[in-house]
Amino acid sequence: MDHYIDIRLRPDPDFPAAMLMGALYGKLHRALYDLGADDIGISLPDHKTGVRARTPGDRLRLHGGRERLEQLMATNWLNGMRDHVTIEAISAVPASARHCTVCRRQFNTGGPSRARRYARRHGVSESEAQQLLAGAAERRLSLPFVQIASRSTGERFALFVEHGKPQPQPTGGKFNHYGLSREATVPWF
Repeated sequence: MDHYIDIRLRPDPDFPAAMLMGALYGKLHRALYDLGADDIGISLPDHKTGVRARTPGDRLRLHGGRERLEQLMATNWLNGMRDHVTIEAISAVPASARHCTVCRRQFNTGGPSRARRYARRHGVSESEAQQLLAGAAERRLSLPFVQIASRSTGERFALFVEHGKPQPQPTGGKFNHYGLSREATVPWF
């Protein structure tokens, strides 16, 4: 994790930034999956949290070794997005950088698929299941998220991203195909 690349969304009057970030992140997920990469992490340096302000921001930062980032960027994973982004050069991580985990958080939002599963497991109708799960869905979520489709299942979902508290030392480990990890840290600056 000694190098990084910043990818910024350009303002677009036709597409909201959250939609573009979802498309960009979806393309990254597919590229990491296709590469079998477990050594590239992400962070969202401009994210905002809060019930009314949660947003992933307009910058996706990729973290990894120089060669691995070069390998990723040599693929066509940004096809269709190049008009919507500005890609900065691969740079060395500042020596003063702190480190944090960036991981997925899942919530019981009472969505249709959850209601269907609940109905099947408990022998109730889907409408009853939706009513029973409505209380859990009212909980207000404050983390930034992107709408994404899973490469393995094809299912669309909201990927909530949580940045941990900055710490002085890095922690090694593997990243999933979303560039996230509960154990491994990425530089935070």
